[in-house]
Amino acid sequence: MLVRRVANPDLGLEAFWQGVTGGLEEGEDLEQAAMRELTEETGFVTATREQLKYSYSFPIQEEWCEMYPPKVEQIVEHVFVAFVAGLGEPTLSMEHDMWQWCTLDQALRLLTYPGNIQALERCADYLNSRSSKR
Repeated sequence: MLVRRVANPDLGLEAFWQGVTGGLEEGEDLEQAAMRELTEETGFVTATREQLKYSYSFPIQEEWCEMYPPKVEQIVEHVFVAFVAGLGEPTLSMEHDMWQWCTLDQALRLLTYPGNIQALERCADYLNSRSSKR
């Protein structure tokens, strides 16, 4: 599933498609933050999850600096696969205005940023290897 991030003209940010993303809150580890973000952004609760051995980073664009603490120059995203029970229609947060269930090919066409594309490809590889072991 992809969600579409709302545009923010004040920051020069157009709407774009992405997976669930987010940052750490005080006292959280990566897994806790990933599961909290999943629930906050979609309303889904994870049944099981797996942190992939993959992360990527990108520099913060100058117009986005006010969204982050001083001296933060890049964002590091760690990739998780979450399996949720009782799939239905998500309940989106204010950060997103649309959602879409997609095939891998559809999702790859919708994604804009190279890190998001590579992360999704890693998730697909993980799921393919997992199903071939069954």
